[in-house]
Amino acid sequence: MRKDSLKHKGLRNQLANQLETRGIHNESVLEAIRTVPRHLFLDKTLEAYAYEDRAIPIGAEQTISHPYTVAFQTELLELQPKMKVLEIGTGSGYQSAILSYLEAEVYSVERQLELFRKAEMFFSTFRWKPKLIRYADGYKGLPEFAPFDRIVVTAGAKEVPKALLAQLKIGGILVIPVGEEQQKMTVIERKGSKEFHKTVYGDFQFVPLLNSTEGVKR
Repeated sequence: MRKDSLKHKGLRNQLANQLETRGIHNESVLEAIRTVPRHLFLDKTLEAYAYEDRAIPIGAEQTISHPYTVAFQTELLELQPKMKVLEIGTGSGYQSAILSYLEAEVYSVERQLELFRKAEMFFSTFRWKPKLIRYADGYKGLPEFAPFDRIVVTAGAKEVPKALLAQLKIGGILVIPVGEEQQKMTVIERKGSKEFHKTVYGDFQFVPLLNSTEGVKR
C-alpha cells in the first residue's frame, strides 16, 4: 500500500475547501473528502493529479469521477450511519470508500471485470471498504439483498432502470445521472409502492451505464 503523507493531507484539505466554495456544505461529506486518500485509488503515474477537481482514467475506458461529483452525489443521498446502500459502478472504489467512511453498509456492483478485480484486491487491505463487491450487471442491481435505503449510480443511464426502483425501500432515495451525451443528476424518492418523487439538478458528464445487451470488455 502506498503512503499517505502530510502533503497529501494538505492537498485534501485544499480540495475540500474548494468544494465548499462550490456549494458542498454537508460537514460529514467534506470530512470524508479530507480523510479518504484519493491518490491511492489511482495509478501511481497519475498521483500528481489526484487532488485536482477532475476525472482521471482508471482503465477499461472508465474514469474516477470529479471530486465535486462524488461529493455532490453523496450529499444528495442524505446518508445516516448504518444505512444500506447499493452502488452501481464500483470503478476505482473511491466512491465506495467515501460511503463506507460515512458508516454506510455498501453493496457495490461493477460490470468491468478488470476494475472489479482491481477493486476487490485493493479493498482486501483498505480500511474503508464495502460490505460486498459483486461482478454483475448494474442495470439489474442486487435483488437478493434488496431493499436498499439508498442507491447511487456512478455512470450515465439512458433511462432509470426499473429494477433499481423496485429495489428501493419506501422512503429511500435513488441518485442517478440520466441522459446520453450529457446527463441530468436526478434524485428519486420512493413515497409508496408505486409512488415516486423526482427532482432534477444540473448537467454532468459520466461514462455510460451498460446494460445486459451492450458489450463489456473482459
